[in-house]
Amino acid sequence: MLSFGTGDCDEDQQVCNFVYDLTDNQTTAHVADVLIGKPLAIAGLLVLGLLIRWALHRLVDRLVAGAQDGVLPDRVGRFSLGHQRSEAPPTPLDLATSTRRVQRAKTMGSLLKSIITGLVTAIVVTMMLSELGVDIAPIIASAGIVGVALGFGAQSLVKDFLSGIFMIFEDQYGVGDVVDLGEASGTVEAVSLRVTRLRDVNGTVWYVRNGEILRVGNMSQNWARTVLDISVAYDEDLARVRRVLQEVAHDLWEDEDFRGRIIEEPEVWGVEALGADGVAVRVTLKTAPLEQWAVAREMRQRIKARFDFEGIEIPFPQRVIWHRGDTAATAATTPAGSSPAGEKPVDG
Repeated sequence: MLSFGTGDCDEDQQVCNFVYDLTDNQTTAHVADVLIGKPLAIAGLLVLGLLIRWALHRLVDRLVAGAQDGVLPDRVGRFSLGHQRSEAPPTPLDLATSTRRVQRAKTMGSLLKSIITGLVTAIVVTMMLSELGVDIAPIIASAGIVGVALGFGAQSLVKDFLSGIFMIFEDQYGVGDVVDLGEASGTVEAVSLRVTRLRDVNGTVWYVRNGEILRVGNMSQNWARTVLDISVAYDEDLARVRRVLQEVAHDLWEDEDFRGRIIEEPEVWGVEALGADGVAVRVTLKTAPLEQWAVAREMRQRIKARFDFEGIEIPFPQRVIWHRGDTAATAATTPAGSSPAGEKPVDG
């Protein structure tokens, strides 16, 4: 509580000392300090806080602008991602990468600005209270106690927020990505500091707390891959099959409608498995994000049409069935020295 007396002014009370030197009156000096000195000090702290906040926000804006442009030029980044053909115009992969970089930079900038504003506001308000003569030691101690209580009582909430912050900074996934979060998988529709909202292929919307996400499988970050295991009959010439698959994949790679969707020359890796019904030959195509499923569907359709034209058999389940007759009756009716006729294999 403020009081007026005849004691000397404190050394940090500039207005009080100045008025006392002019008037040689302690009461007048203290009144002047309350009416002029305190408001000036509070206004100075407020202006100083606004200036610090403005300067730090400008610094964040510059960092965000640099992050939006990227470390490497677009041309270098485009070649490093897929060694694309030099004559190709900017592709969906380039646009998706650029948009993702801008969104992530803006999100991080907004988060940093919020943190800066909160810290500066808390420090300035505390200094204002101290300037008004309020003992801030209990306030600081209470804030510490409240912080500890919140830490114990809201551990899951704090965990969610911390996980959300690291997910954003590490760019684990963003809006539009197709991810597998364990219990839920689908397309990400929104990412906040506490929860992630995604929609699966059936249209169900899932809300997943960030603190409960133990692993993330991102199927649309930077690039993707279409992997097809094509089964053929055992009596087919595998060298011919590989040649046909390579031609089909190369035709799709050269198709103008898929220019930019497939970002590298397709590869036929060869025999992947020897199954019960046929031989599996693996074909892979490196694609732009979120394009692997469309490319796979088109590739299967073209392979089916080409196999029909070439006469290459796509195997179907086959079984060998043995018909066994009555062995006793067969033995009684079969002449000595002849083989029983009750057993014969039938290829089903």
